[in-house]
Amino acid sequence: MRIVVDVMGGDHGPGIVIDGVKQALQAYPHIAEILLVGPHQDIKDALKRARCRDSRISIHHASEVITMEDKPLDAVRKKKDCSMVRAMELVRDGRAEAVISRGNTGALVASATFKLRRLDPVDRPAIAVVIPSGRSEFVLIDAGANHECKPAQLVQFAVMGAIYSRELLGRKTPRVGILSNGTEESKGTELTREAARLCRLTHLNFIGYVEGHDLFADRVEVVVTDGFVGNIVLKSVESMGKSIIGLLRRELMANPVRKMGAALAQGALRQIKRRMDPEAYGGAPLLGLNGTVIKAHGSARAKAILNAIRVAGETIQQKINETIVREVSQANQKVEADKGAVQAPANAVA
Repeated sequence: MRIVVDVMGGDHGPGIVIDGVKQALQAYPHIAEILLVGPHQDIKDALKRARCRDSRISIHHASEVITMEDKPLDAVRKKKDCSMVRAMELVRDGRAEAVISRGNTGALVASATFKLRRLDPVDRPAIAVVIPSGRSEFVLIDAGANHECKPAQLVQFAVMGAIYSRELLGRKTPRVGILSNGTEESKGTELTREAARLCRLTHLNFIGYVEGHDLFADRVEVVVTDGFVGNIVLKSVESMGKSIIGLLRRELMANPVRKMGAALAQGALRQIKRRMDPEAYGGAPLLGLNGTVIKAHGSARAKAILNAIRVAGETIQQKINETIVREVSQANQKVEADKGAVQAPANAVA
């Protein structure tokens, strides 16, 4: 497999990305090529500092960078030679199967949609994020790609999230729920009520609405929402995780007795930290495109890049896109049949 890595756009320089790439090439000998995109000399210097001379690396020059402050659509249109756009073009042109980028999320969604195009039955791509729960984890979709959605699009997100949970996380029949402010069918908004009704028509293991307190109780494997709410949930969870770790560190180091207790509990504390570490999950796939796109966190370090490359490889190997085409098409047929059934009685009355 061949994977493109955009070395620019994150909080840290290209050296962090190169360190992660070096580790991935050592860990995954089946990778045929990693294509690094960004300023040629910067990449060359970073490879030299990392003492990385792997013949499977190729450099592809890009003179511009999309920053976090850039307006996504304007940047994609105006910065024709930016690393993110050039990375997408390499996949579009068949030079690679996947793209990994730490860059601006809005620009990533825009450039991926313009350059790679959506899979035929998919209306909009969606970001799927894996979040640890009590004893397992759940997929949150959409986590920020689409701030306004239609009910049928939430159904497609549900299908894509279930596929990802099943094929990548090993959940045979993942439970799917729509995030709402209560579990009663009367709760939610017009969007969530109609999306829930349509989800019940599909092959999904749909359990209805889930509330915020259900997310970490291992009650659901796929949580479906629009990108506006999903992004708020994601950032709240990330912030809470950091706060809990910081609180534990302060309290356990507060006096000698607590320090002794912390020493005895080191194994458990390390395990908690590992489970809550977002870098262990690598990155979030942007599902529904003609190609594999992985969004790494802007602050991602070498471990996150290593795991993002792993996730990209697993997504390719499991042929996630082929499954999405098949199962989203089936769901669309159910939705269209329902639309026809609703229109037929109305026409008969008229």
